[in-house]
Amino acid sequence: MSAVTPAEVVGSRFGRLHWLWLSVVVIAADQVSKALIVATLQLFERREWLPVLEITRLHNRGAAFSFLNDASGWQHYLFLGLALVVTTGITVWLARLKGAVSVLLPAGLSLIAGGALGNAIDRVARGYVVDFIHVHWWQAWYFPAFNVADAAITIGAALLVLDSLLESGRVPQRG
Repeated sequence: MSAVTPAEVVGSRFGRLHWLWLSVVVIAADQVSKALIVATLQLFERREWLPVLEITRLHNRGAAFSFLNDASGWQHYLFLGLALVVTTGITVWLARLKGAVSVLLPAGLSLIAGGALGNAIDRVARGYVVDFIHVHWWQAWYFPAFNVADAAITIGAALLVLDSLLESGRVPQRG
């Protein structure tokens, strides 16, 4: 009979909750980067880093891509509640993950939870989300500004899709 490792005990008893360390890293990186932007840039101030990337301080009271940014204020509570429900659901999902699971699923879920909580912290502390990463193609095309939390949510969603495709056999695996 082989010895059981602490990771196996945690994995069998608490599912994949140990992956929440990634959520904590996302929250920390998101909050530190936003604090740095708030401390160094005025609202709408821009700093060009590359011909296709600038740092621009923006305040977003809405959702992704400033959706509902100009609504009367009810959206603040909707998005805050949504972040808390999503994070609770993800935590339960991670706790229930048992057996052999690829790293894509818990990593993706943890990135989404960290991003959702990072933006929720902004909504509670400031009443808006600080966005600052502004990608563009010269002067012809501008992608909406985003932040570290938004990037984590997007990467997490991509990992969930990839995991789903791999699990369904639609993407051939090496081996």
